[in-house]
Amino acid sequence: MSRSANTTAVLYLLLCTFLWGASFPVGKHALSEVNALTLVMWRFSIASVCLYLYTKYKHMPIPTLTPKQWAWAIGVSIIGVGGLNLGLFTGLEQTNANNGALIMALSPLVTSLIGSIAQRQFPTKGALFSLVVCLSGVLLVLTDGAFAKLLGFEFNHGDQMIFLGMLCWSLYTYLTQGISRWMPMIPYTLVGMLSGLGVISLMVLFSAEVHPLQESLAISRSVFGDLIFIGVFGTVGGYLLWISGVKQLGAANASLFFNFVPVFAALTAFAYGQQVTALQLLGMAIVIAGLLIPRLVKWQYQRLTVHNV
Repeated sequence: MSRSANTTAVLYLLLCTFLWGASFPVGKHALSEVNALTLVMWRFSIASVCLYLYTKYKHMPIPTLTPKQWAWAIGVSIIGVGGLNLGLFTGLEQTNANNGALIMALSPLVTSLIGSIAQRQFPTKGALFSLVVCLSGVLLVLTDGAFAKLLGFEFNHGDQMIFLGMLCWSLYTYLTQGISRWMPMIPYTLVGMLSGLGVISLMVLFSAEVHPLQESLAISRSVFGDLIFIGVFGTVGGYLLWISGVKQLGAANASLFFNFVPVFAALTAFAYGQQVTALQLLGMAIVIAGLLIPRLVKWQYQRLTVHNV
């Protein structure tokens, strides 16, 4: 691997996590004028069009799959992509954008734990350490430092929805590892966007409270910009940057950059004038430390081993 290629990959991943982190406060701002389901419809519609045009530009053929494979790909996409966005944006209506980003920062860890359970393997000491420390950081923020709330399960409903969305995304990430063996990732993501759009459209059809057309016609220029940002940059751009970074640095190294998502979310929220508390900053620091410390210890151990040999 060349140093310049690695540097480019690092820049891609930093930009990717910035776009993903910024999508939380940007989405929170957009929800001041549109319903969460309307926002998700915009996101899926814009992302579907962009990904379709990208596949045509790259001359990517439609995958040849069996009916069972198509059903599995669509079903997993509905759970993961649809569940994530439904939980995330309905949750953001009732909670802080920084809380949402902090909860989503648990996704790589939860994905790893799902893999351990599915393979009937006991999690490593590093994974258990990360789990305890990261959950402590998240719970510190969600309970406002009053851990007594745990006894009564008095969590904000929005936090609960985002947590459920994170679980859906973690399950989707794990199952996607198997699907990627027989389906290219970009067409698979397009299937995910179209599947999510279909589910959300059905929900809107049977919801008397949501009026996407009327809401869209009445939005301000700033919120229209928010929707374009989330669809084009926060979804399509972020995903393509992530793929490029993973190809160069590998999934394990790339996953470390996910820790920057809550940091960029806090910075963007501050720029939007949304509140960023000292407790949230402390929680972010604890979560990032919980995710990084085991990896740094492992890296140092490997480095010393190689040096001694």
